[in-house]
Amino acid sequence: MRLEKIVLFIGLWFLSDASFTQTKIRVLENLRSDLNQLIGRFDAQVGVGVKHLESGDTLTINNSFHYPMLSVYKFPLALAILKEVDLGKFAIDQKINITKEDLHLNTWSPLAKEYPNGNVDLTIEQLLSYTVSKSDNNTCDILFNLLGGPKEIEKQMRDWGYLNIAIETTEAEMHLGGDSSQQANWCQPFELIQMLEDFYLGKLISEKSTKILMRQLIETSTGEKRIKGRLPKNTITAHKTGSGNKVVNDVGIIMLPDGTHLILSVFICNANEEYEASEDLVAKISKATYDFFVN
Repeated sequence: MRLEKIVLFIGLWFLSDASFTQTKIRVLENLRSDLNQLIGRFDAQVGVGVKHLESGDTLTINNSFHYPMLSVYKFPLALAILKEVDLGKFAIDQKINITKEDLHLNTWSPLAKEYPNGNVDLTIEQLLSYTVSKSDNNTCDILFNLLGGPKEIEKQMRDWGYLNIAIETTEAEMHLGGDSSQQANWCQPFELIQMLEDFYLGKLISEKSTKILMRQLIETSTGEKRIKGRLPKNTITAHKTGSGNKVVNDVGIIMLPDGTHLILSVFICNANEEYEASEDLVAKISKATYDFFVN
């Protein structure tokens, strides 16, 4: 009976492959056409990566360009920190003393607003929460320093097999160096799709660390008008944003109503549009992709 089931499964797989491959390609091309219509009317460089996790359906648009990540790179930073936690180099509840010298007041930093004089002890988990959920630039650089700088995070990415990504400068260096320093931290949209998939499937860090980071991504308070902007209320979305001069990014995992998962990355740079319009373009791309896989 077991052999018969295997033979039947293989036979159905070949039948599915022969009968429906062209239909699937045609339908995905309909989504591509819809997204290209949205992007084509927009004066910017726009890259999109899409993957429906359970079916494997995949689509990319303008994937070969090197898009500046800005704060999206805090996601791979968090992965690298949690990898070291798993290896025992750090403890998730280990406290780090934050001094006044650690806090730059002329950058995005909810922590600096709460503790402008520093002199506060935060655990690794709390530092990650500020960095991921609140996109704090100061805590980002504190975590970079713990690992020995951005190149150490890039090395971890290479060890995991991610080649289409570069991490070279801290938030402070991006702030001082302007656009050129921002562009040094780049990726291709589908590289983040693959990273998010591997993360969600538990291939990169431990189950405990995966749960911690997933919760922090879901609690992200920045970019409410981007991937989540046009989705049905209360749609569970684990995402990380990035923002800068003519740059609006958002990458994440969306829970669909049937319990399956849509992974989406949208990168916009060189935008000659209003900032709010760039955010809404991300929302429109997200909603069109969501509707496609739901319907």
